[in-house]
Amino acid sequence: MELTYLQKKELYDNGFVKIPGVVPQLMVESALRAINHSVGEGMSAEDMVTMRAQSYCKELTKSPVITDLFNRTAIPDLAESVLGSGQVHPARGGQIALRFPGLQDPPRRPGSHLDGMYSPTNGVPKGTIQNFTMLVGVYLSCVRQDNAGNLAVWPGTHHIFEKYFRENGAESLLEGMPKVDMPEPMQLQVEPGDVVLAHYELAHGTAPNVSPNVRYAVYFRITHAEFDRSRWQEPMQNIWMHYPGIREAFSLS
Repeated sequence: MELTYLQKKELYDNGFVKIPGVVPQLMVESALRAINHSVGEGMSAEDMVTMRAQSYCKELTKSPVITDLFNRTAIPDLAESVLGSGQVHPARGGQIALRFPGLQDPPRRPGSHLDGMYSPTNGVPKGTIQNFTMLVGVYLSCVRQDNAGNLAVWPGTHHIFEKYFRENGAESLLEGMPKVDMPEPMQLQVEPGDVVLAHYELAHGTAPNVSPNVRYAVYFRITHAEFDRSRWQEPMQNIWMHYPGIREAFSLS
């Protein structure tokens, strides 16, 4: 299974692509059962801020019921169709991302970020940017309306940020998100088993959840096999550096 030309074009143009029904329902239900069992055992209110920033159910993040959502599905093949054959390592862990209903009325506007920037609760070392190649979202619950904990994306911002980092240096991200004109955000609606592939440099965030339901998702972060941490700035300034399938499809140098 690999991305079609049109799906590659979505990834190239918008910075993300949604692929329906990649993960079998049985695997979705197994993951939900494990997560709900963990939540039912109790969570510390003091740890909620950290869990929101890092992961809920930390004892499950490296377990097969979570990693199999990536390793034993078509996701590696889909990713390798743009990142290159043999360039995607098996997942060793996933972020269990739950978004509980809130009571804010009206709901706030979602905020944007790039992953791998320091915050006091996310575990990223201060003074570093922990960038990677591709964000993979696996959705375990229905999200059929806006403001239901949706993944919010700002289409095309990967191109905007590439230009910004070429002109200002990738190290400028250490000072905070670039001050650039942003398009309007899009809130993605998904079904259980849907997968979203997104370029690392796509601005994204989480919409508020004013629905009555918890939003369940698992996120995996792919780092290309040839990624060199000592030269982390290069793929920030050349966003298709580790995407040979995109370079070939659109005749990029």
